[in-house]
Amino acid sequence: MAQDEAKKLRWYNLALMVFVMVWGFGNVVNNYANQGLTVIVSWILIIALYFIPYVLMVGEMGSTFQEGKAGVSTWVGSTMGPLLAYLAGWTYWVVHVPYLAQKPQQILIALGWGVFQDGTFIKTFSPMVLQLITLVLFIFFMWVASRGITSLKRIGMVAGTCMLIMSFMYVLLMLAAPSIRGVSIATTDLSLHTFLPNFDFTYFTTISMLVFAVGGCEKISPYVKNTLNASKEFPRAMIILAILVALSALLGSLAMGMMFDSNNIPKDLKMNGQYYAFKLLGQHYGVGNLFLILYAFTNFLSQISALVFSIDAPLKVLLAESDSKYIPNALSKTNEYGAPINGYKMTAVLVGTLIIIPALGIGNMNDLYNWLLDLNSIVMPLRYLWVFAAYIAVRRLAGQFSAEYHFMKNSTGAISIGLWCFLFTSFACIMGMFPKGVQLFTSQWYFQLSLNLLTPFILLGLGLILPSIAKLTNKKDSNQIQS
Repeated sequence: MAQDEAKKLRWYNLALMVFVMVWGFGNVVNNYANQGLTVIVSWILIIALYFIPYVLMVGEMGSTFQEGKAGVSTWVGSTMGPLLAYLAGWTYWVVHVPYLAQKPQQILIALGWGVFQDGTFIKTFSPMVLQLITLVLFIFFMWVASRGITSLKRIGMVAGTCMLIMSFMYVLLMLAAPSIRGVSIATTDLSLHTFLPNFDFTYFTTISMLVFAVGGCEKISPYVKNTLNASKEFPRAMIILAILVALSALLGSLAMGMMFDSNNIPKDLKMNGQYYAFKLLGQHYGVGNLFLILYAFTNFLSQISALVFSIDAPLKVLLAESDSKYIPNALSKTNEYGAPINGYKMTAVLVGTLIIIPALGIGNMNDLYNWLLDLNSIVMPLRYLWVFAAYIAVRRLAGQFSAEYHFMKNSTGAISIGLWCFLFTSFACIMGMFPKGVQLFTSQWYFQLSLNLLTPFILLGLGLILPSIAKLTNKKDSNQIQS
């Protein structure tokens, strides 16, 4: 019994695991690039009004479905039936398509900074040529994933942990730099208006990036069954996660404001900001490009691992956990390494399309990178909607499910907060569809808006078509076997 308990995860194991899954230095950089130092107030609001209720709901759901193996799909299936469970699984998989389309870009950017110590490498290519290179990279790493190679995933976990350590190192060293290195603060205007956002249309188009940054803690839900005293320790891990994210977001944004003038933010900060930060940090402390090189190659390995893992894992969850009547049998066909090879081909078609088409209408690499990042902030949060829908369903079905931990005892209040999170996420995704950093009503603005509107509908719409295809093809396969 003692040995079994020793193998169980504790709250501190879970907290670290989910923090590495959810959070990264890029979340600080991207949102600072959008809002400057006003992002500090935005972080306080988003964490208090959205993130804390979100993680506590996930804690309650984990306590309710302690034996669930499929995370959100289990929650949805148990409360709303197998069809919606399939759609939740499809959403979880398909929102990774824009993510997969951008990962090869990030691999090339990290490699360029690691080798040349500047951001000129990818600027030597036209957007179309660079996108063709990223497509080749994607196909290569899809082949790697299809061979069942797992060592890259282990390397990625180590690299991700190292990046986490370096991110906190950056924050601490930058906050200390003025006092111990005499570094001047870049943002000299520290009056109240520097920190207060203008709650106008432009501001609301940026909140999807904040939601994207703090979402995803439900990824840890399949590990609930491996947690010691899950009903108490899983919610505790979620609370620790909220504290860690709040500290990292607030202190990280303050450190960015000390290094980059909030009123004169570089246009390519989203694409190159992480590397600028470590390059300047090394200069402040007299170690040249050491911090930059370490971060760039660490990020290079981490991005490769994340690409391989994200090609494989979400697809396997979709195919393994969904009811077979919603999935064509052909998609579940595996090769000798256990990889769903036809599912990989479907992924390649969708990702390849999303890599090439934007390059036809977006004129430079920086705009292309920023657009794909913004598209991720629109599409990725769609999977969070299933978390809130399942939570509302659980609290409406009070008495049918038991949990030792409740985020809120009053069911009406709990449902209201679940509905608020659902509606706020929807609002953020819709507002995020309006292009940022592009002149209004130009051809490029309309092109990006069209892609932002069409991409989510097409990706989610394919999930509605697949059950019809399954009904036809699976029946045909069955008849062939019988004959």
